[in-house]
Amino acid sequence: MNNIKLPNQCPACDETLVVTQLCCESCQTVIQGKYILPQFLQLSVEEQSFILQFFTTSGSLKEMANQLGISYPTVRNQLDDIISKINSIKK
Repeated sequence: MNNIKLPNQCPACDETLVVTQLCCESCQTVIQGKYILPQFLQLSVEEQSFILQFFTTSGSLKEMANQLGISYPTVRNQLDDIISKINSIKK
């Protein structure tokens, strides 16, 4: 399996992409349909990285600020922006 990041927005019009095909690498079974990406995958790569770091620091914004070399208020604002974006994503 390669390590290519899954795109979540159309490069032409910036709309959210949907998954239309899944394939088993073992038996080559293909499943087709229209599947909405989970909310986490609809976030940008940077936002996903931020959330993963949030988890690995046990939710400590102070520790994140130290690790990222930025101020606590900046980290808090980034978290608030991501929360707002998650709340606006259609479920």
